[in-house]
Amino acid sequence: MPHQVVLVVEMNIDEFTYKVLPARNKLFRLAKTMLQSKEEAEDTLQEVFLKLWTIRQGLHAYKSVEALAMKMTKNVCLNKLKSQKQNKMVDVMHLEVDSGYETPYKKVELQDSVSIMNAIFDELPQQQKLIMHLRNVEGYSFEEIEQITGLSINNIRVILSRARQQVKENYLKIQKYEDD
Repeated sequence: MPHQVVLVVEMNIDEFTYKVLPARNKLFRLAKTMLQSKEEAEDTLQEVFLKLWTIRQGLHAYKSVEALAMKMTKNVCLNKLKSQKQNKMVDVMHLEVDSGYETPYKKVELQDSVSIMNAIFDELPQQQKLIMHLRNVEGYSFEEIEQITGLSINNIRVILSRARQQVKENYLKIQKYEDD
C-alpha cells in the first residue's frame, strides 16, 4: 500500500496580508459596533489577526477567509460582552449627521432621529443587532451571514424581518407620542 504524502502549505506574510488585511475595516466596524469602544475594537482586531496568523496554514481550507474573520470577530466580541456584562452597542454621542444643506433646525431634527433610531436599535436582542449590522451596515449577502453566524438563511431572513418590524413599530410609537 503506497504511503500518502501530506503537504502543508504555510501561508507567508504577503499572502496573509493579501487575504486577511483587506477585511480590516469591516472587522473593526463590527467590533466597534458591538463593543462601543474604539480601543476595545482595536484590541479585538489584534486578537483576531493573531488567531488567524496562528492558524494560517489551515486558511486555505476555508471558502472565505473574510467570513471566517468576521465570525471570529463576532465571537471574540460576544465573549468580551459576556465577561463585561455589557449590553449597549451603539455610541450615539459619536454619530454626526451633516449633508451641508440642512438648516440648524433640520440638523438638530436629524440628529434626534439618529439618536432615536440608535436607542431603538440598542433595545434589540443581540442576535438581531448582529444580523442587522452585517446585512444593513456591512452589506453582506445572506450566504455570507450564514457563514459568519452559522444560522440558516431562512432563520437569518426571519430574524432580520423581525428586527426591522420591531424597529419600525418602536419608531412609529415614538413619532406618534411626539406628535400628540
